[in-house]
This record gives sequence, structure tokens and C-alpha cells, in this order.
Amino acid sequence: MICSLRAPNKRERDENSTSPQNLRQHTPDGRSVAVMRVISYNLRKHRAVDELHELVTARGVDVLCLQECDTTDIPDEIAGLKLADATRMNRLGLAVYARASAYRVGATVSLALKKSLHDRVLRPAHERVLGVRLHDIDDNRDFIVASFHAAPLTALNSLRRHQIKVALSELGQLGEGLPILMVGDYNYPVFKENLSQRMREAGFELSMSDSRTYTRYRFFKGYYDFATSVGFDIDDITTLPQGTSDHLPIQIDASFPRRISHAAIV
Repeated sequence: MICSLRAPNKRERDENSTSPQNLRQHTPDGRSVAVMRVISYNLRKHRAVDELHELVTARGVDVLCLQECDTTDIPDEIAGLKLADATRMNRLGLAVYARASAYRVGATVSLALKKSLHDRVLRPAHERVLGVRLHDIDDNRDFIVASFHAAPLTALNSLRRHQIKVALSELGQLGEGLPILMVGDYNYPVFKENLSQRMREAGFELSMSDSRTYTRYRFFKGYYDFATSVGFDIDDITTLPQGTSDHLPIQIDASFPRRISHAAIV
């Protein structure tokens, strides 16, 4: 899979309010494939939690990946999405929701990656990636989706690259050869081209949104939230309007480019 660090043009979609389970696209050989809609959102210390129901409903979300959510104060269900898993070692952590009518939840994994000095002193987060193996009921195939939160800006980019590399490697343990989509707050606003090159060398595609995903105090702005994938076509990635968080949600529409045979979750 060739890596592309890209910012596609924003497309106005009439179907934004409909479920992507009803969205189909056609491949060059004439096949019709379903589009999975994923939203990644850093809630800024849980402040934006009250926005989730409306966000899921309005956008027709299939999978919801959260960062900086209070895992002791999140619902088991949000507008048809069931909580697949959440981290437990720190109050502000990660969570993944999946549409119960479309996906069956298999194995999950949460990982504590190499710590920055900020992590060692202030201990804001132990687990920085949460992965879930899902089985698509209609298409009868499995894939891996993950919520990721890299070390803060006080750390070096080299540490964040190490965290990304280890996270993707460990996610593969949920199913060898399965498609992987890891979304979240990468905290990587500068030298993204270098990260893109590293991802290319590892065989992954790095996709960035069509506009900035972080803004605070009018001074700190940039692209912080990405998607990293292998085995998926990223059809569109869009920055959504800002709510109460300093991060803006990103919406990813992804589909399978080809059939890969794997055992389904029992």
C-alpha cells in the first residue's frame, strides 16, 4: 500500500445525514462496495461528551473512536452504536463504539506505549491505543479499527513515530493480514512529510483531513488528527465543525478495495 499524505477537497454530501450502510460505490470492475463511516474525536478532557448523540445521528456513523473521554462516565450505547471497549488504567482514556446492527465485536487490545517525560511526571495516560477486531455481518469479513492518542507536544516527534510504529505492529496481532484503520490524535503538526515517508516504508497509508483539526487561543492551529490504514481505500476524510473541544472531529469514509479471506469472529 503506497502512502499518501493528502488533503482531499471538501465535498458537500447530501447523504451526510444518512447511514453509510446505505452508501455504495462502484469499483472499476463493476462491483458495488459498502462505505464505512468512522468519526474520531478528542473530547478535550470529556468536555464534548454531550455532543456525541447528535454527532452520531446527524452523520450516520458506523464506528466512533474517542480520545480524552472519561471512561467511567460514557454510555454503553449511543444512537445505535454499542461500546466495543474502553481503556481502564486512566480516567481520561480511549473508547471505540461500533454499530450493533452492522458489526460483531471480537478481540480487543489496549496498549501502554513508550512514555514521554510528560507521561512519567504527570501521568495523564497509560494506554495510548485501543484496538478492536470487528466482523462485518453483511460482507462476512473481519477488520481492525483503533483509537490512538500520541504523546503530547512536549515529546519529540521521534517518540511519537515510535509509538505509531509499535501501535500498528501490535494491532496486527488481532488478526494477521487483516485490514487496519487507526484514527485519532497524532499530535504531529509539523514535519508531516517525514511521518508520511516513514509510513510508506512500513506499508501504510497516512491520510489527513481537508482542513485543520485543532485550534486553541487563536494561536495554536494545525493538523493533529490523522488516519493510518492498510487494506482500506480512504474515500474521503473531512474535518467537521468545531464543538466545545479544542480538537475538531474528523470523519473518515473507508471501503475495502479487494477481498481478503480471513476467518470470521465466532
